[in-house]
Amino acid sequence: MREQITAIVLAAGQGKRMQAEAPKQYLDLGGRPLLFYTLKAFEESFVDEVILVTAREEVSYCKKEIVDRYFFHKVKKVVPGGKERYHSVYEGLKAIENADYVLIHDGARPLVTQEIMARTLEAARTFRAAAAAMPVKDTIKIADEAGFVADTPNRSSLWMMQTPQTFFFPLILEAYTKLIEQEKNGHTVSVTDDAMVLETVFGGKIKLVEGSYENIKITTPSDLKIAGIFLKNTLDTKRQ
Repeated sequence: MREQITAIVLAAGQGKRMQAEAPKQYLDLGGRPLLFYTLKAFEESFVDEVILVTAREEVSYCKKEIVDRYFFHKVKKVVPGGKERYHSVYEGLKAIENADYVLIHDGARPLVTQEIMARTLEAARTFRAAAAAMPVKDTIKIADEAGFVADTPNRSSLWMMQTPQTFFFPLILEAYTKLIEQEKNGHTVSVTDDAMVLETVFGGKIKLVEGSYENIKITTPSDLKIAGIFLKNTLDTKRQ
């Protein structure tokens, strides 16, 4: 039986650091909403279906102005997210009816490529959990509470986490379900990506695979400018 591959695209964030009135996923990038490029990448990929998670008040807008307007046929559901990122991921996972593997991706990373997706899926098939990442370029310092350098970790072992992060679906669904149960039972939850959920709940290992330094997350106005340059270079290359 052919395996089923699903992607969850997260677009529920408010993007306060963008200093813009509109959520960052709708800001203009090359004449289209930023989210357009993210969904286009998955529409043209091997993924069978996409679950788009957005803010509750934006579900209707996303369906009409993004999914329907640009004919994203692989987006099967648009579901409301939750208070924090991990709540939104959980809502996306619950909306999946059948999947073998799931790619979880930030909607604010519009420059993801087919190659990055494929590398994470290939690794997930072997290790059940994989994430796109890149080695850090700069020296990293750990500071103490007073703002002095406390330690300098070995740069060769440090990676910048990206998305997609790809998992054997039953595994990541169970991890998120247990995490939400722990939260309901009064435990403090502090996770910043999906790999961390697996680490926290099961102590699981996540295989790191090569992403791209261009697979940036749009967080600030300068990120949007940089993404515009990367996008233009990509489009120019395709025209040649």
